[in-house]
Amino acid sequence: MTIDWLTLQNTAHREFAVRLHAVADWNAPTPDTEWNTRQLVTHVIEEQQWVPLLLEGRTLREARAYKRPLGADLSSEWAHYSKAATDAWAAAAPDARVQLSYDTVTVTEYLREQVSDVTIHSWDLARATGTSEALDEGLVEAVWTVFEPQKATLEASGLFSSIVPVPDDAPLQSRLLALTGRDDRLSLSA
Repeated sequence: MTIDWLTLQNTAHREFAVRLHAVADWNAPTPDTEWNTRQLVTHVIEEQQWVPLLLEGRTLREARAYKRPLGADLSSEWAHYSKAATDAWAAAAPDARVQLSYDTVTVTEYLREQVSDVTIHSWDLARATGTSEALDEGLVEAVWTVFEPQKATLEASGLFSSIVPVPDDAPLQSRLLALTGRDDRLSLSA
């Protein structure tokens, strides 16, 4: 299966934007128990701040030093940094090298990681805002190809909670979320 990660990056950003515009309570809990809604959105925006810098060859240290404080209007901040990241992805050579915290990878590998991150956090934001939790099927299928091969190491990475047991015949989105420690059967108050 050939995956068009650039198209999926645009799709993931649209999915996130739809949920972002529905935020009514910035202190609402999210499935990522370490963050409330504001902290989750801030995390995703800050990740986008770094994309153009890393793609132009800056080191991770240089990109982190660039971090700019976000304004109060996180929807506007998202629009700005989402566009900057999208433009940078479109201009980047897929085989160019990018320095990340854990390794130096190709642009395509970094893009896969970023699409996956925004996709999972789109679901987190949907759950926090009470909006549609159904993610684009193409996104779910593609992100599955990123996370499923890492099944044994996801929790050990420290980035995810324990895998949630789900039936083998559960919908792919439920199985994907379960790999990242999210249980779409439970409410946030459970």
